[in-house]
Amino acid sequence: MLDVAKASWVDVKAAADRGVLAVLAVGAVEQHGAHLPLLTDTVLAAGVARRVAMGLDALLLPAIAYGDAWNNEGFTGTLSLSPTTLRAVVEDIGRGLHRIGVKGLVTINGHFGNREPIALAARTLVELGLPVLHLDYPKLDVFAGEICTSEPAGNHFYHADEVETSMMLALAAETVAMDKAAPEYPAFPETFGLEPMQLSTFNRSGVFGDPRPASAEKGEALIQKIVEESLRLAAIWKTRHSLGL
Repeated sequence: MLDVAKASWVDVKAAADRGVLAVLAVGAVEQHGAHLPLLTDTVLAAGVARRVAMGLDALLLPAIAYGDAWNNEGFTGTLSLSPTTLRAVVEDIGRGLHRIGVKGLVTINGHFGNREPIALAARTLVELGLPVLHLDYPKLDVFAGEICTSEPAGNHFYHADEVETSMMLALAAETVAMDKAAPEYPAFPETFGLEPMQLSTFNRSGVFGDPRPASAEKGEALIQKIVEESLRLAAIWKTRHSLGL
């Protein structure tokens, strides 16, 4: 793996000349309750991306720290990009990678609102000739059910709960204030997911679920399983596009 944040242009050129993939984490700056930092999604995506890049012997790109976090703007501190802006950023990075000869791009998404902009950017980049695999913590719901003990607040909805708190304890424990961790199980409106909606209209704390049973051990187990599944899917993707690097 080559960490681009610490590499020279000569290092990157040598890797590109050999033939290499790139891994890009996409996070967000948004509230995660009183016990987790605003940068939680970026920290988690970057942590997973680093391990995926190691497994692929790829370029690890600096993470995109901001994402489409519009639905959390009711909580102070959330800073959001528009879907159009985020899509453009991913596309521009992809164009640059294609120009220097990188063979393919793997994105690691840490925030639900980024899914559509990343997917649309991937479509553009594939048409340009850069294969893109956009991953979103594959099988997280399965792994959470195996490892965590608390009930999720909603189907496939993990936010500032046992899942994310455990992963943060594994990656950045110094940023987690477990003495402030408290559960909240809000009642989701019937039209949730069917219309634009601010989460603060039906949630007080920003927590969805119960973070109190979280542990670094659970977080490490979750991350390991996510990375293993990501690498499995990446191997299939590489074969489909003849990326035998």
